Amino acid sequence: MNSFTANLPWTTPAPLGLVLGTNFQVLSFILAALLIVVDVVIYYPFLKVYDEQILEEERSGKSNDELKEKVAANFNTAKADVILEKAGVDAAQNTITEETNVLVLCAGGGTSGLLANALNKAAAEYNVPVKAAAGGYGAHREMLPEFDLVILAPQVASNFEDMKAETDKLDIKLAKTEGAQYIKLTRDGKGALAFVQAQFD
Repeated sequence: MNSFTANLPWTTPAPLGLVLGTNFQVLSFILAALLIVVDVVIYYPFLKVYDEQILEEERSGKSNDELKEKVAANFNTAKADVILEKAGVDAAQNTITEETNVLVLCAGGGTSGLLANALNKAAAEYNVPVKAAAGGYGAHREMLPEFDLVILAPQVASNFEDMKAETDKLDIKLAKTEGAQYIKLTRDGKGALAFVQAQFD
């Protein structure tokens, strides 16, 4: 089989990228099918174990609330609470009075949607003038002037200095987040609004 003859976007699904990238060679179809079979063989045992765990929970009659409590217990927010406290974030105080547009950036635009949604829901619930949008790092430059604050998800936090050069030129606030902190903010809309407020204090 020849090597790749076409440059494809990095978001192209692997089996499809293999076939398209090698210009539809017959061996690429065989390799793609073989890789899918290997993936199934590797992941099926794990999927089966997980399925059994879910079935066992259903058989034991646990309610959704009990399951949620179990998940919450497995997620230790102590580190996130300390980080937010050091940043001066108090979820009890939301004093945003002016229209504030927030852009949340991650690697591909998926993870950032979690925080953007949390912000938008909380803004509607508490009647706070915040509008959030999600985007992927690298595809943000054209829309950057529309925003007052940019929040970097943990995957792209290492780009903080490069991003700061861009936001400083446009007089836009910039904040980065850590893993536990980011997860907590996506689950606590009021705290996410307080995080936004803290960036302007």
